[in-house]
Amino acid sequence: MDRSSRFVILAKVEDASAEAVLEGFTRRLRTLPKAFRQTLTYDQGREMARHQALEHRTGIRVYFADPHSPWQRPTNENTNGLLRQ
Repeated sequence: MDRSSRFVILAKVEDASAEAVLEGFTRRLRTLPKAFRQTLTYDQGREMARHQALEHRTGIRVYFADPHSPWQRPTNENTNGLLRQ
């Protein structure tokens, strides 16, 4: 989710494992033009453990929000809530 444009892409993953997230994110992010692949902000979940491999595969710089700080990723948190509904 891009905060300024509200552009969203979703990635289907088989489970919440780090390997599944890496594969799903890599597959979807590679479909974006390189100019759109700049940064990504993760939360602190275990499924994000392969972030360095994702950076290497896609050229996207990965950052992490502080633990227990959903306000650092407000659009993402709101979108997750809408998807769960």
